[in-house]
Amino acid sequence: MREFTTAATGFPTLLLTAALVVVVAFWLLALVGAADRDAFDGDLPLTALGLGGVPAAVAVSVLVLTSWLTGVTGTLALHRLTAPGLSRTLLSLAVLALALLAGHQSARLLVRLRRRVRPHPQEPARPDLVGRTCTIRTGRVDDGFGRAEVAVRGAAPAVVRVRQLGGEPPLGRGSRALLYAYDDSGGFFWVTPQPLAAA
Repeated sequence: MREFTTAATGFPTLLLTAALVVVVAFWLLALVGAADRDAFDGDLPLTALGLGGVPAAVAVSVLVLTSWLTGVTGTLALHRLTAPGLSRTLLSLAVLALALLAGHQSARLLVRLRRRVRPHPQEPARPDLVGRTCTIRTGRVDDGFGRAEVAVRGAAPAVVRVRQLGGEPPLGRGSRALLYAYDDSGGFFWVTPQPLAAA
């Protein structure tokens, strides 16, 4: 256990351990509704890396987790070598490069598998949903965060990104709201509280 801890907190794995802590914290926040799992979609240049087609948070999480596991394994193997000085530094850099490559390839494999299961990309949020009632699916909604579920006739319910202006009664998980406008540049709907009786 001590050897594992040393490997996870030493160079080069420490860099990947820090990234893994950020990823775990993000998913814990998303689990309780305090973060939007699609918050980084469109903000990260993943398509250029061959990782487009899955949510950015998922692609980055797979990349980081696989890189970390490979980095720890490589560092444990490296600790059994006795090459000192520059040779050891070069080997550590090689482990880091191998770990990042393994993470990238794992994320690309995920993208390819998803394309086989779902060959067509998920339909984006449609402006014609404006005027419909939705149910909030996150713990809160504000001007930079929120998701909601909208019933779509003849199809599965659509999960869309929503935003709310300040000064209105707060919306939380399970709240009913009205989609009253669509923001083309942001790809989200503006919502306002709606009484259940009016749905």
